[in-house]
Amino acid sequence: MSFLTKLDKLMKDKNINKSQLSKDSGVPYTTIDGFYKKGTENIKLSTLKKLSSYFGCSLDYLADDDIPENSISVHTIAAHHDKEDWTDEELNEIEEFKKFVLSKRNR
Repeated sequence: MSFLTKLDKLMKDKNINKSQLSKDSGVPYTTIDGFYKKGTENIKLSTLKKLSSYFGCSLDYLADDDIPENSISVHTIAAHHDKEDWTDEELNEIEEFKKFVLSKRNR
């Protein structure tokens, strides 16, 4: 699956357009629009990192056309609140809570 196909799917899943993706991810709109007009041959690593972080997926998923859609590696945390900054301590607490919830599955 191509980068643009993945990008389109990820935006559709979040119900956002290119403009909203730009605002939320910090990637300039001209960069995102340029993917569709000029191609994706020379995407910067910094851009892939921003998109990966925003969508909660791996860099490999975005960058490698041979990784199928169903093997997406999502790194979404248990609590999600747009436009909120989390401290490292808060993120650790969220991660610990996630482990606690998952541990209950094995009972």
